[in-house]
Amino acid sequence: MPELKIQKKNKNLALNNNLSITPRKRLSREEREQQIISEAVSYFSEVGFSGQTRELARRLGISQSLLFRYFPTKDDIIKRVYEEVCLRRWKPEWETLLSDRERPLSDRLNQFYNEYTHAIFEFEWIRLFVFSGIKGVTLYQQYLKLIHDKVLNRICTEIRDEHKLPMPDKVAITQREIDLAWNFHGGIFYIAIRKFIYGSENRENFDAAIKDSIAVFLGGAPTVFRTILK
Repeated sequence: MPELKIQKKNKNLALNNNLSITPRKRLSREEREQQIISEAVSYFSEVGFSGQTRELARRLGISQSLLFRYFPTKDDIIKRVYEEVCLRRWKPEWETLLSDRERPLSDRLNQFYNEYTHAIFEFEWIRLFVFSGIKGVTLYQQYLKLIHDKVLNRICTEIRDEHKLPMPDKVAITQREIDLAWNFHGGIFYIAIRKFIYGSENRENFDAAIKDSIAVFLGGAPTVFRTILK
């Protein structure tokens, strides 16, 4: 019996030794980069862009020097986070949708904002966007320009077309019109601020609230546009 116990013990030791020296799977460069960015998205959405790369490396279980081998600076990491979270969510077909005059503008706006909010109304996207504005990350300005150029200008143009007002090739879109569109767009975005920043929203579906916002905007904006373009 003692001999059997010794053999069993030796067998367990050998098994443990084999397990302890089993090499980890070696990640390809692409896999490692994706691992870093996925964790960076989670990390910066929790603590903001003032978070330290040393802590990010610790959470990844790698050295800071290895982290910088893939991304030489913190700004490089932030740029990739922005591309991962913001740019990849944008669908070029939304631009075509907003300009499709075969459909009523209300239908186009409802479809666009339904799809757009489903793409961005999540913890990481909203918090990263807000943190980038607080920290002064220039990528924040780039995204605002994207919304200005690809959404707000189109909305103003389509309101003019639907209500037989002078088109932008005759009279340029005014700042007042853009401000009105920003107020409308910002009101929808603020729903996500209430949910993911203030924590004052428990709802998961905001379709009805968005539909109402669009109805109010389209009900009043044309009157204001006519006043502006007199």
